[in-house]
Amino acid sequence: MDPETHLNSTPLRRRTANTTEFNAIPAHVYPQTLRREIAGEHQGEVTIGGVPITEIAETFGTPAFVMDEEDFRTRCRRLAKAFGGGAFVHYASKAFLSKTVARWVMDEGLSLDVASLGELQVALAAGFPAERITVHGNNKSPEFLRLAVSEGAELIVVDSLQEIEELSTVAGELGKVQDVLVRVTPGVHVDTHEFIATSHEDQKFGFSLASGAAHHAAMACHTADGVRLRGLHCHVGSQVFEASGFALAAERLLGLWKQLLDSIATLTDDNAVESSRGVDSDAPTVLDTLDLGGGYGIAYMPDQEALDVEEVASELKSKVRKAAQSAGVPEPTLNVEPGRAIAGPSMITLYRVGTVKDVEVADGMTRRYISVDGGMSDNIRPALYQAEYDCRVANREVAGELLPTRIVGSHCESGDVLVNDALVPEDVRPGDLLIIGATGAYCYAMASRYNMMTRPPVVRVAEGEARLMIRRETIDDVLALEE
Repeated sequence: MDPETHLNSTPLRRRTANTTEFNAIPAHVYPQTLRREIAGEHQGEVTIGGVPITEIAETFGTPAFVMDEEDFRTRCRRLAKAFGGGAFVHYASKAFLSKTVARWVMDEGLSLDVASLGELQVALAAGFPAERITVHGNNKSPEFLRLAVSEGAELIVVDSLQEIEELSTVAGELGKVQDVLVRVTPGVHVDTHEFIATSHEDQKFGFSLASGAAHHAAMACHTADGVRLRGLHCHVGSQVFEASGFALAAERLLGLWKQLLDSIATLTDDNAVESSRGVDSDAPTVLDTLDLGGGYGIAYMPDQEALDVEEVASELKSKVRKAAQSAGVPEPTLNVEPGRAIAGPSMITLYRVGTVKDVEVADGMTRRYISVDGGMSDNIRPALYQAEYDCRVANREVAGELLPTRIVGSHCESGDVLVNDALVPEDVRPGDLLIIGATGAYCYAMASRYNMMTRPPVVRVAEGEARLMIRRETIDDVLALEE
């Protein structure tokens, strides 16, 4: 048993004013095909992709992740259009990856980024073209680098001087030249959780702009055998709602860009002199790509608004253009890496209600605890980041007084809380089906087997049909791992 977990003491968030609002589905939080039926055989029930939630629960069991294929593909197309083509939009596979998802991304013309050997292997197994893959990671193994180079990955984002040396060795052994970006920490601090802010200096990713480490690393790429420097990369954070951070990062990186062009020109001039004395010169650098990462915020709650990708794209392209002009450098190709913005709103998690219990928490105040058949093993984000989620009853319309409610999981942890401060009608009962929205990013991807609660299935829905994307993990699967 764990020690008592103390949750942040925050004011109760009034998500819904009455049962009518609770029964309504906030369209900007949930997948675009999800709706509560107002007539017919399934009146009062929620459907997604034309499939009743009750049918999904009966067929595939609970808990279960349910992904709206149409929603996912629509978001891919929207981002591709906003940024001038799918080639410039690299879906961040760490948010959620399967062979099916990789094929959707491929079908929609987007590129892909991977952050591990396993993600790269899944992408290749799905038939995703390596020449549309960008490779990330702060600790890439020789095996990871070798596979990426041998398969012809479009770009590798280098993260240390050690990696540059190792990549040069691998490329030389394979007789290839690998295009790279240098990851830069530009010192742009965005308003997000400490664990998902990735642009401050004291952290594991990238090279510091302020200290000169980024310039040094870029020049090391320029002079390394088997490595061709193509540009710079940064990531300002996750779940970001202001475009200004991305724009400022672009301006700072293009300042470094100018310095690099000047340094390369000087080095080239020096090499030309050496070459006239019989010393070979090789300067493969072609600076043409600026990658500003992802992190676009989505609406997890009814009172949140997702970052407008069209507005961000327009602003970023304009800022990059102006910054390039100001620095006196050619305008680079702009790449972005959305993951959450595509996968997040496309998926829900479906649970069945178990225990319903009222707890007196203070004089005259009672909190209702509704336990569901999943929890932190399928969604660790509330415990890890204090992430907030919206929940609705899906098998019927509910009624009655709104009660302060906490939606909790079935794990032996006091911190196993999925929704900390909901207002839920009093007639929710055991056996009801509960859905939580916007669980497509970093839920299944970060799922565990804690308490031997095996990973739920992922069900894809489209045009009135539900099919398994990933089957439910079983205890037999777990036991088969033992010797």
